[in-house]
Amino acid sequence: MRGYFGIGIEGVSKPMNLGGLLRTAHAFGASFLFTIGAVVNRRDIEHADTSSALASLPLHELTTLDELQLPRGCRLVGVELVDDAIALPSFRHPMQAAYVLGAERVSLSPAALARCDHVVRIPTQFCVNVALAGAIVMYDRMICLGRFAERPVRAGGPPAPVRATGHGEPLWLGKQRRRQAASGARR
Repeated sequence: MRGYFGIGIEGVSKPMNLGGLLRTAHAFGASFLFTIGAVVNRRDIEHADTSSALASLPLHELTTLDELQLPRGCRLVGVELVDDAIALPSFRHPMQAAYVLGAERVSLSPAALARCDHVVRIPTQFCVNVALAGAIVMYDRMICLGRFAERPVRAGGPPAPVRATGHGEPLWLGKQRRRQAASGARR
């Protein structure tokens, strides 16, 4: 999958939720993790983070939203149940993105929402656990930007093969093969 993503929570207070999100982010190939105004002990996070994500991924622990600095071109995507949010199944994920979720029982702050380039909502009847919401968003990103075979037409049908990219071989490899063919023809 091309591009990269990071994921974080604003105001998290439950270490098991943060640990679960970190573990899932590690599994889905996140490039970085962040918290904004977290009220958790790093040691407590490790009880839920059984993949040791903190040993493999950078965790940026920010005190305020103003400290959040994203790489150039990286879009901040809020995940929140607000009226004007884009339904996740209709959202095109940016190639470079950082997803931010609100903490347990509270929404993203108005300042965080204002800073977001996009805001998406998971089309559920009510809020789901913050770690689960993060997992749903990361899964959707993987399905949308990853290379997978088309789904079968009928239930349980065999999957179609993954389509080729439509791109040729790398230019340098093509030049090298043409040179070898040309030098072989001269002999």
